[in-house]
Amino acid sequence: MTTATSYQAADGSFVRPDSEFRNTVSSDPGARFPPEKGRYALYLAPGCPWAHRTLIVRKLKGLDDIVDLYLLHNYMGPEGWYFSGEGGSLPKDPLYGFATLKQLYLKANPGYTGRYTVPVLWDKKTGTLVNNESSDIIRILAGSFDHLLPRDRQEQSLPGGGLYRFRSDASRAAIDALQDWVYHTVNNGVYKVGFAASQAAYDEHLGPLFASLDRLEALLQQGRGPFLFGADLTEADVRLYTTLVRFDTAYHHVFQCTLRTIRHDYPHLHLWLRRLYWDGKAVREQTRGAFHDATAPYIAHYVEGYARSRFKVLFKEQGPLIIPANPTHLVEALPEDEK
Repeated sequence: MTTATSYQAADGSFVRPDSEFRNTVSSDPGARFPPEKGRYALYLAPGCPWAHRTLIVRKLKGLDDIVDLYLLHNYMGPEGWYFSGEGGSLPKDPLYGFATLKQLYLKANPGYTGRYTVPVLWDKKTGTLVNNESSDIIRILAGSFDHLLPRDRQEQSLPGGGLYRFRSDASRAAIDALQDWVYHTVNNGVYKVGFAASQAAYDEHLGPLFASLDRLEALLQQGRGPFLFGADLTEADVRLYTTLVRFDTAYHHVFQCTLRTIRHDYPHLHLWLRRLYWDGKAVREQTRGAFHDATAPYIAHYVEGYARSRFKVLFKEQGPLIIPANPTHLVEALPEDEK
C-alpha cells in the first residue's frame, strides 16, 4: 500500500511507481549477497498484500530460523510504516533502534527520495537494503536458501518443480502470462479503482477488474486441480491470494469495488480461497498451513488500514475518518467434505 499523494495522473488515475532496490541473493561465485543462515532480515507489515506474499513464502519454505522476520505496524502512520509494539509489531527496529521504516531506507541510501515500502529484504552483515520488490523477494525466498533446507522443502523436490524456478519453460511462461494480466487488472487493479480521483478513472478500471475475476473464475472451473495451474501450487496462487483474501473484507466496500463479491458471485474462486486459507485437505500437503498462519492473526485489521490509506490519499485527512465494519465471517468455513 502507498499513501503518497503524487501517485495520481492528470486524469485522476492511480499510478504505482516501480521499486528501486532490485538486487538478489545468489550462490554464484563472487555474489554480493550470498545465501547464509541468519544474515538477512525480512521487514514487512502484514496488512500490506505485497508484503503478505513474502510472509507466506517464508512460511511455506520453513525459513523461520534462516531469514529473520521484523514486523511493523499493520497500517501506516504520518511517516509511513512504523514500529508500534502493537498487533504483533516490534516496539522498535531490533537492529538499529529505528522507529520508522523510512530511517532504514535512509541508512541504506541517505540521498534516497523514493517510497518507503514493504517488504524489505535487508542484509545485516553489510547493513544495506538488498531488495524491496515483492515479486523478486518471493523468488529469492523460494529458491536461494534451498541448500540450507531439508530436501522436502527444496524447490526441486516439490510437485511440478516448486513455485516457479525449477518448473518447465512452458510452465514458467504460462505463469508469467497469467501474472502479467492479474497484476495490472486485479492486484493493482483494486488500487486503480480505490484510489481513483475522478469518476472517469474509476469507471475505466472497474470493468477490467471484474472481467479478470470472471476470467479467473472460468479458469478454475475448467481446471484439473485445486490450484490455478492444476495439481501444483505455484507463485501465481500466492500472488492472487493476498488480493482476494482482502476483497470482501476491504476492497469491496472501502475501495468501492462493488459490482460483485467473491463469496456470493464467484463460487470457484471462493472455494479456491477458502481451501488456501483453511488449509483444506485438497491442498494441505503443499500449503502446510502457511496461508492461514500468515493471514489469520491480521485479517481483522485489513479494513482499517485501507480506510486510513484512502482517507489520506483522496481526502488529505480532512473530515471524519469512518472505518467500515468487517463481514460477520472474515473467511467463510469450508464445506465439511473439504476440511
